[in-house]
Formats: sequence, C-alpha cells, structure tokens
Amino acid sequence: MTRSWQATPGRTIVAVFDHGADFYTALHQVCTEHGIRQGYIPTFIAGFATADLVGTCERLEDPQAPIWSRVQLSNVEAVGGGTLAWDEGAERVAPHIHVAVGLKEHSATGHTSHLLGATVQFLTEMVIVEVAEPLMFRRKQPDLYNVPLLRI
Repeated sequence: MTRSWQATPGRTIVAVFDHGADFYTALHQVCTEHGIRQGYIPTFIAGFATADLVGTCERLEDPQAPIWSRVQLSNVEAVGGGTLAWDEGAERVAPHIHVAVGLKEHSATGHTSHLLGATVQFLTEMVIVEVAEPLMFRRKQPDLYNVPLLRI
C-alpha cells in the first residue's frame, strides 16, 4: 500500500549550525525560532566530530525487525536529509534524519543509516522546507514492530 497526499509548502529556511553544536539541539532551536512544526530537509552537508548511527555488528535474531543499537563514528563528513513531523505529546518537532557519512582518516569509508546524534565539526549547512498543510505526525505501527510512521 502506498500513501500520498498533496502538501502545501511554506517557508524555506537556511540554517548553519556552529562548530561544537549538538546536531539535534541546534535543529530544535531553528525549528522553535522559526515556528516550524512540520516539513522536510531536502539536503544538508555536515562535518561531525562524532556521530551515532543505527547499526550493529551482531547477528540479528529477526532480520526484519528494526535495529535500536548504535555505531559510534568520529571525524566524518556527512550528507543527509529527512522529515519533520509534530509530536503532540512532547510539543516539539520530531525529526527523522538519515545520513551517508565518510570516515575521513579511513579513505572516506562510508556508512549510511538513521542519525541518532552528532556533534558538529566546523559546520552544518541545512535547507528546511516547511509544510504548511496538511498536519504531519508519526504514529507507531503495532504490526511493524511499533515503528513510528509518518501520517497525515
């Protein structure tokens, strides 16, 4: 099944996160400052001193199930994107960000996954496109391991 809807774009915000900033804290500050409750991030580029991505080196008991463990990386270059939905319970934007990163000192060896957290190294340059309507939120899907899926 595919779900789709027409979205009305709102403002476009360009943000630069400073060296040493916590990625998600900075993203929340930008969204709060500009009153962004939902939208998408078509692209961003970043240097990260540290980055935690979803991943594991362990054998998976259920290869279909989501992985909740993390791989910790350092000194990486990243490109990414994602969606922003409103979390009514927390009264804040709920980002869903994926990145492709390269380990600089290992011939730019790559990793791609869900970004759990990061510390900015030098810069993060991001474009955020607000979605004016419809309301976007996430709802846990019980038959899919309670993964929170984007809904309208």
